[in-house]
Amino acid sequence: MSSSSDLSLPQYVHDHTHAFFEVPIKIVVIVVVTLVVRAVINRIITKAVEPGHGNRAPRILQPFRERVQNSAFFESTGLLSERRAQRAKTIGSVLKSFVTFIMFVVALMLILSELGIDLAPFIAGTSIVGVALGFGAQSIVKDFLNGMFMMLEDQYGVGDVIDFELASGTVEAVGLRSTRLRDINGTVWYVRNGEVLRVGNQSQGFATVVIDLPIDAWVDVGVASEAMLDVATRMREEDEWKHVFMREPELLGVQSLSRYETVIRLSARVRPLEQWRTARELRRRIKVVMDELEIGHPAPDVNSEVHVSQIDPDSGPPVPTDDTTTTTSVTK
Repeated sequence: MSSSSDLSLPQYVHDHTHAFFEVPIKIVVIVVVTLVVRAVINRIITKAVEPGHGNRAPRILQPFRERVQNSAFFESTGLLSERRAQRAKTIGSVLKSFVTFIMFVVALMLILSELGIDLAPFIAGTSIVGVALGFGAQSIVKDFLNGMFMMLEDQYGVGDVIDFELASGTVEAVGLRSTRLRDINGTVWYVRNGEVLRVGNQSQGFATVVIDLPIDAWVDVGVASEAMLDVATRMREEDEWKHVFMREPELLGVQSLSRYETVIRLSARVRPLEQWRTARELRRRIKVVMDELEIGHPAPDVNSEVHVSQIDPDSGPPVPTDDTTTTTSVTK
């Protein structure tokens, strides 16, 4: 009995060589090749994410448009490097996750095929689960897709001042699912990328400073306009402000007028995020010059004010006040 079993064992092993040796070896090869290919691709992505020499953008960002390229303000403050690093890191993370998912799915399919498992029911079941997850997590998928497009299109980045309609402030972090920004009061806002319908970015390209100066209607508009433009021009020529102005200040002229006042408008194109500081300094200097020229702001016309007193009909005639003159006529 034992001898027959010993004689049949080699034959049994020989008959099942494919199951005992070939299939495990193929599975191990599939797993090893998958891990090696994944590691190589992730290594390439990591190299592409690393910043270039000097202030060059990472290689992964070079095919995409960069809206703040050649921005002296971002380069001087260091925000440009931080912006590029976070943008590249996020795109690299998404690419790594995508590669890992694809590689593991392909490896799983090959392993199941080697085990002789019919993939048709598996694919059908996976499709049903995918549809169910798609309906249940469609908001999350929407957030991730919107976040990816925001990164690729460089709609905004770290250090930008943006307006999300319901929340506005300085961007502190940009992720695939949400964006974190801090407003002027220090409040931190977390905005889901899928809920963003429009974005107002005040940090791209250039900014415009608009100064409206109201003066008395009787003041010579030419004198006030010339003084206003002279202040802005002299400010632009100073070393401290020379890099801020991107072009000569422009006097737009009379913006509005009425019986009591005339409003003169001046505009200047400046670098992003410099518009508030520049506007405050311009207003201060214009105020000083206008005071020296004795050009004041329009005062309310006291004579045009009409005082209406409400009288109770049951209380008799109104009582005269100090500023009311009464005349009594006596007939003899």
